[in-house]
Amino acid sequence: MIGVILLGTSRYVFSFLLAIPIVLEASTLKLAKAGCGFSGFEWLVLDTGSLVAFIVSIFAIKLLLNYIKKHDFNIFDYYRIILGIIVLAYFYSL
Repeated sequence: MIGVILLGTSRYVFSFLLAIPIVLEASTLKLAKAGCGFSGFEWLVLDTGSLVAFIVSIFAIKLLLNYIKKHDFNIFDYYRIILGIIVLAYFYSL
């Protein structure tokens, strides 16, 4: 990580980009354990879904990085607290 920062890349960008190969390898391992007995159409659906998810994630990462550059993390603190209260209320009501 120090080498990436010395090259001028932000540690936030590096952290987000580091997730891409990890998720790809985890998916490949899960697919290999499942046996890979897919038909041609199923492979097409899997590849299309993966491509769309990758493109959407790039836009989401850019959006979040731009937000982080301009704002602080206070909204995420409130979000976590509110979500935690909702989840606790839900499980308490069961």
